[in-house]
Amino acid sequence: MSKIAIGALHEKIREELMRRVAETEYKPGERVPSAAALAQEFGVSAITVRRALRDLQSAGVLRTVPGAGTFVREMRRFIRDLDFSFPSRAKAQQRGLKSPIQLTSVTREKVRNPVLSEFDAPTGTMLCIRKIISIDGTPTMFDTSYLPLSLNHKVVDEVCNKFVSEALRDQGTCFRKTKLLIDAAPASEEAQQAFGIPSGYPTLRRLYQLTTEDPCFSLLGVTESPFDRLACAVELNI
Repeated sequence: MSKIAIGALHEKIREELMRRVAETEYKPGERVPSAAALAQEFGVSAITVRRALRDLQSAGVLRTVPGAGTFVREMRRFIRDLDFSFPSRAKAQQRGLKSPIQLTSVTREKVRNPVLSEFDAPTGTMLCIRKIISIDGTPTMFDTSYLPLSLNHKVVDEVCNKFVSEALRDQGTCFRKTKLLIDAAPASEEAQQAFGIPSGYPTLRRLYQLTTEDPCFSLLGVTESPFDRLACAVELNI
């Protein structure tokens, strides 16, 4: 039986579990012992152990799969330019890579996401496209885009298979202005499901609006990424 020093028991257990992860006693992707097994090892209640495990889940160290157990998360972090120039689905297939874009839904709805209130969002119904974007096979971004209903079916098909700005530029759309807002925020319910992360998990969030010469044609959206998977790089000429 392992001994835990006097103090807040769940904090001591959390520190010990964190040490085991850091020193790869528990390896990335590996299932950690159950709460009951750890409670017996440390001589504490299962409730105390579960509290420590929840802390590590919220910190992004562990993840729980219902019915399977608790696992060590793979800590992979990608750095990309703000234009997010990743391969399109067609280019990825030509290179023998797994498609980086997974379409999750195409709906018609109004822009009700309160985070987009920072922009001059249209009030009518728009085409809403939700996608999961992966890098090197790891789901990294969850993107929700709102576009005009006036788009023809061919353009919609392109938008579903590529990044929105890339698809529209390929169809001849010229954007006059791009507005970006980058912040940190808890994951939305959709992002939680896409990445298998708990409620309240922090994400790097990129809000965007692209406008054209036509005041009736603009697109906007929000891209979310777990804070430990993506960092943005920007280069300024001054």
